[in-house]
Amino acid sequence: MDVDWSRIPGCPAGIPVLLRSLLDDVAGPAALPVLENVLMNSVFHVSAVMPAVLPFLIRLAAVPDIAVRSDLVELLVLAADLSLPVDADDERQVLLFGTDRDHPEREWCSAAFAAHAADLRALLEEETLPDGLISVADRECLLRPVELQRRLS
Repeated sequence: MDVDWSRIPGCPAGIPVLLRSLLDDVAGPAALPVLENVLMNSVFHVSAVMPAVLPFLIRLAAVPDIAVRSDLVELLVLAADLSLPVDADDERQVLLFGTDRDHPEREWCSAAFAAHAADLRALLEEETLPDGLISVADRECLLRPVELQRRLS
């Protein structure tokens, strides 16, 4: 999959290097926090880079012996949770997360999860997943954007 990283607002040119670094046992744990800083605008907001990176994160989380696997799964769960629409009638949600109109990256992430639903389901059904790596609640969270996109289609 080719991504023109330069066309994504706020995307550093080094994203492909960071993604490849995640496969390395030594570099991966150091690269992951740097990547997370790029992917998250704040605790409550994903950046415009996240939707483009999600397919790579899903595939990387499926690599059985990757040192940062559990952290990648946690990042995917967070991205799935933050990609859900905000209830515009809930003042507190709007205050914390902003409106969907102001944060289109949420819908883009949801669409990316849906577009890669087969890879995501394969990850969740994989027999090599260690017990406890993905809780039942996290599995449900990862599939919520997929279900949401299916209902909207």
